[in-house]
Amino acid sequence: MFRLEDTLKSAPLFGKTTNTMVQICLEKSMGTIYTDKAEKPETAAACLGDFCFLAGKTDQSFLEELKAACPDISILVPPNKDWAAAIETVYGNQTRRIIRYSFLKEPHIWNLDELEKAVAEIAVHLPKEFEIRPIDEEIYQYARNHPWAEDWVSLFPSYGEFAQKGLGVAVVNDHIPVAGASSYCAGRTAIEIQIDTHPDFRRRGLAFMCAAALIVECEKRGIYPGWDAHNLESKALAEKLGYRMDKEYTAYISQEM
Repeated sequence: MFRLEDTLKSAPLFGKTTNTMVQICLEKSMGTIYTDKAEKPETAAACLGDFCFLAGKTDQSFLEELKAACPDISILVPPNKDWAAAIETVYGNQTRRIIRYSFLKEPHIWNLDELEKAVAEIAVHLPKEFEIRPIDEEIYQYARNHPWAEDWVSLFPSYGEFAQKGLGVAVVNDHIPVAGASSYCAGRTAIEIQIDTHPDFRRRGLAFMCAAALIVECEKRGIYPGWDAHNLESKALAEKLGYRMDKEYTAYISQEM
């Protein structure tokens, strides 16, 4: 297995992918591309954070090497049934099959005035102790130290790197974050949105509020806010915000998730 330096050598294996995370790996902004060969690869894996997207020729030996080299991968995405069978063989009962939801990549589909109005309408009904603000160093440090919010910044090892490459917004209650939408990962022209709300503050519209505010900020900066839903709740929120579903797809996640 090779860690590919010239990632474009693997691009044909991923076809005309619109997956934001795969594109970020291919452009070498974040993540790693692994292949079976350094030259003319036939098998590839785009690995970024928890995720691994497989491509090309199904290769069980490659997958076994990947499992040993990247034990922190907890979400595997096969492109077809052959790869799915290989995952089930190599990982066995360490993973379980789920359905995720991808969305069409449609730049500039949002009415920013409507999104800003929706954010303001939610804000006006919140107690005065609540405030929405950009993820700054204080919120970054909070997220690093609180598991429920850590994915807002987990792939950015320092606040300096987050401030340079990423962006996000959070709702705070008496200066303590209670919800947020942030860049799980970030590339040259796109981010993948990560949303989390503390269990004690759900069903108040905070996730929608943060996501809408982040989409507005992305549009102003010329950045595409990618969305990929892990469950039906995330799917419904995306559609409420204006995203249109592309397809359901199979993924395998760690039994610990």
